[in-house]
Amino acid sequence: MLKLFAKYSAIGIVNTVIHWGIFVLCVYGWNSSQAVANLTGFILTASFSFFANARFTFQSQATGARYLLFLGFMGLLCLANGWLADQLVLPPVLTLVTTSLLSLLLGFIYTKQVIFRR
Repeated sequence: MLKLFAKYSAIGIVNTVIHWGIFVLCVYGWNSSQAVANLTGFILTASFSFFANARFTFQSQATGARYLLFLGFMGLLCLANGWLADQLVLPPVLTLVTTSLLSLLLGFIYTKQVIFRR
C-alpha cells in the first residue's frame, strides 16, 4: 500500500505543479473565480494523472468508464473546494493547498478502492 501511495504521490507532484500554474494564471492573469480556476487546472491535468496512474501505479487498463468515474469524482472535489473557498473568501493559496491535499488523499483512496479495485 505504501509503495502504491508513493507512486501515486510522484505523479501527483507533477500534476500539482501544472495545476498550480494554471490556477495562478486564471486567478491573477484572467481574474477568474477560484472555482473556475480550480476546475480549469483540474481539467488540464486530470487526463495525465488518470492514464499515468493506471499504467504505472495500478498496472490496470484505462477504460472509458473508469476515466469518466475518475473525472467525475475528482472534478466535483475540485469544483466544490473552489466554490467553498469563494464563499468563505479564502486566499487563493489556501484553495490550492486544500485542493492538493484533498486530491492526494481522497483521490488515492477513491482511485484504489473504486476505479482500479481488484
